[in-house]
Amino acid sequence: MNSADKASHLERRKQRVRQRVFGTDERPRLNVFRSRGHIYAQIINDLKGTTLVAASSLDKSLRSALKSTSSIAAAKAVGTLLAERAKGAKVQTVVFDRGGRLYHGRVKALADASREGGLKF
Repeated sequence: MNSADKASHLERRKQRVRQRVFGTDERPRLNVFRSRGHIYAQIINDLKGTTLVAASSLDKSLRSALKSTSSIAAAKAVGTLLAERAKGAKVQTVVFDRGGRLYHGRVKALADASREGGLKF
């Protein structure tokens, strides 16, 4: 399987997940995007089309503390930071959107850390 096929399959999985997962005022969507070098997370209200809270491994507060921005430790730090910011925005429950990725590795670490930080999903 070449890289174009992999990208195509990922895009199809992402669209399939997005058909079922939708963020509302009561339960916004926690979207996770994982690139090769970084991990990003946003809490999005799809009804209004706004991002309520965002965190990534590129944040200045995390960059100095992390050895690598593409590790499981970085994903845990991003999940913890996202949960803290969500508390500040008074968001308690979310719908998890893994972005077509498997619930494994960095995506799972981010989800577990945000759960430990107080988010419910």
